[in-house]
Amino acid sequence: MSAPAGGEPTALESALRRFNGAVDALEAAIERRLEVERQEAALAQQLHVLGADRSRLADALDNAEARADRLESANEEVARRLGGAMETIRAVLAAHER
Repeated sequence: MSAPAGGEPTALESALRRFNGAVDALEAAIERRLEVERQEAALAQQLHVLGADRSRLADALDNAEARADRLESANEEVARRLGGAMETIRAVLAAHER
């Protein structure tokens, strides 16, 4: 629409300009909201992956601790048996020295 001969915009032209500005602002707000939702979805996916990693690492830690406990028990048993074997050897050597 063009302005009337006097150069002043009509009320309709003014209203259309305001309406178009409002539509542009609404479209921009919608696009910003959609971007926020995309970012939230990406963060939710990352959180899910981190939770799965945490769970996997917790299981691995539990298994490692259980294995360490078993190795410690085996080490104590070996030390006990070695101590007994050393005492037996000392007794045999002492008996042969007499």
